[in-house]
Amino acid sequence: MSFFRRLAAQWGERYHRMSIQMVLSLSFTAVAAAGMLLMSVSLIWRFSSANEQLVAENSRRVLAQANLNLDSYLRRMMRISDTVYYRTIKNMDLAEDDLTGDLSLLYEENRDDLVSLAVFDGEGGLVSAVPLTALKRDAETADSDWFRSASQSMENLHFSTPHVQNIFDDPDYPYRWVVSLSRHVQLTRDGATEGGVLLVDMSFSGIEQVCRDVTLGSGGYLYLIDGDGELIYHPRQQLIYAGLLEENNQAAAEYRDGSRQETFQGQTRQVTVKTVGYTGWKLVGVAPAANWFAASPQLPLFGLTLLLFSIFLMAFLNFLISARISDPILRLERSIRELDKGLANVKIEEGGCYEVQRLSHAVASMVSTMRHLMDDIVRQEGQKRRSELEVLQSQINPHFLYNTLDSVIWMTESGQHQEAIQMVTSLARLFRISLSKGKSIIPLADELEHARHYMNIQQIRYKNKFTTEIEAGPGTEGLYTLKLIIQPLLENAIYHGCAAEDDGVIRVAAYREGEDLLIDVEDNGLGMRPELAASLLEEDRPEVRTRGSGIGVRNVHQRVSLTFGEGYGLTIFSEPDEGTLVRIRLPALDREAAERRRQGEDL
Repeated sequence: MSFFRRLAAQWGERYHRMSIQMVLSLSFTAVAAAGMLLMSVSLIWRFSSANEQLVAENSRRVLAQANLNLDSYLRRMMRISDTVYYRTIKNMDLAEDDLTGDLSLLYEENRDDLVSLAVFDGEGGLVSAVPLTALKRDAETADSDWFRSASQSMENLHFSTPHVQNIFDDPDYPYRWVVSLSRHVQLTRDGATEGGVLLVDMSFSGIEQVCRDVTLGSGGYLYLIDGDGELIYHPRQQLIYAGLLEENNQAAAEYRDGSRQETFQGQTRQVTVKTVGYTGWKLVGVAPAANWFAASPQLPLFGLTLLLFSIFLMAFLNFLISARISDPILRLERSIRELDKGLANVKIEEGGCYEVQRLSHAVASMVSTMRHLMDDIVRQEGQKRRSELEVLQSQINPHFLYNTLDSVIWMTESGQHQEAIQMVTSLARLFRISLSKGKSIIPLADELEHARHYMNIQQIRYKNKFTTEIEAGPGTEGLYTLKLIIQPLLENAIYHGCAAEDDGVIRVAAYREGEDLLIDVEDNGLGMRPELAASLLEEDRPEVRTRGSGIGVRNVHQRVSLTFGEGYGLTIFSEPDEGTLVRIRLPALDREAAERRRQGEDL
């Protein structure tokens, strides 16, 4: 079963890789070939059946003629026996008359069919015989089968199987084959009757001639058996007696008259049986099983050639027809494949039959609708993305502003005018950069300056508990970045890393790596477990807001991913008691690239 499953799987894979033209062509050809093969098998079967019936009918007709000839021959012998008995033996008294004269006359009239005529008394003694008169010394007449059959069944005539004549001395033909016809007779001697046996030895050549002249077609033959299945005549009788050949004669003795199929020695053959009158003999005709190939040696080759040519012609026509049917579908499929590749202005051809035309028209209409929908979706997505960015950028907690202003008021009241002026100046510059004339992409230098002003404010508020290092590496000059992405990370570093320490250090480093701009925000604070750090950016994690601006780390990550794609965003590296490093990965945008992206946002 596994072999068939593998074979089915292989054919299934091939089927899925085939074109519709090939599937249609192979399907039409397979159906046509199967129909032609079925029709051929049906014709062969009908031809064979008709040929078999014809052979059977011919065999029955031939056997009927052979039976008629053999019956005529046997009846002639029976008439001779009746003549001898009723016209000669019954009219003579053996004490006064001699049978030899009358027997000689009958023999001379039928010498071509007879070997001898003889009359024996009830003890097997010879009464009269012609033309052979001398018994063999070892002849045991009373023990012969023909003698016992006649003595035991007095009312019937008895025919023996062919045998060599072994009663009389025959110097001319010592081994003459005969068939003995014997019957019980009443002999008259001195007016008294006694039992006896009349023997008519027929020449076997007469029976052989009747059977040998019968022909049953190529390879057929006829043989003759008695009621017990013993062979009387067979065209290869000597080989059978010598044990060199076998015949199914014993089984044939059980067959009824008619034709039947039998298998003998691995060969199927047709056997026809005809019983010869009242003798119990059976004529058996044997013919090879009807085979339509045997009718003409050229017929199989012609039929195979015709079948192959028909299949080839049908395959060629099917290929043309399937090509005409499938070409519009293939053109439609190529157009759809080009659409799938993202090619614009693809023309959808509308051809072929009515159904394909309707399908092509529907696809063309769907493509047109899809293009309009895609344009609408692109516009809506742009608007959505701008709205999301605006919402994310607008999520600055006003508490930062309130706390900063409170700090300014407190410093002013306490006489710390210089610190208050510095804080207000940094706050003003902070908000000026935050607004950036409504632009979301600003120079990297402005974003770093924004971070410095923010840290100036926080250092004043926290009384210089931490120090800040902000630097831009070589190759970052003139690059642009998304605004307000460093401040939330600094806010996290202050509140979660350095607020409780007196020697905190926060470093901001911008540098270039290939075609990307990297900005690292690192602190030496408490840190966290790596798995916790990795979970901060997960989509299904609840939003965690800081005590500062409220934008949060994931907010920055989402803004970067929405703006530049999934390949960009934040990566967090952290270990407990070793601090935290948050890395921002952005594309390295120069002035022209930044301008193109801004124009794209304005569409």
